[in-house]
Amino acid sequence: MMEGLSEEEIEARLGQIPAWRVFDTTLQRQWKFPSFFEGIRFVNRVAELADAADHHPDIDIRYTRITLRLWTHTANGITQKDFDLAKQIDRVAPAN
Repeated sequence: MMEGLSEEEIEARLGQIPAWRVFDTTLQRQWKFPSFFEGIRFVNRVAELADAADHHPDIDIRYTRITLRLWTHTANGITQKDFDLAKQIDRVAPAN
């Protein structure tokens, strides 16, 4: 079982993904898209990355606003896997 990172470890890593924030026990980021379809296209890209990493985010779709939350369920917290996937998502995400 993977262990969650400490608050200090999380804070140290947040500089690598500055658009993300800690919300409750998750890493969270939100995007607003010009259209519903463009948001869904982004969600599909995220789904491909997540499946390849075998690490799946919580995805909230509210018309043109997409919110992703990453946390490692088996560790009941944020782990390096979450930071790794966040970096991959940032590479395919539009600037927001």
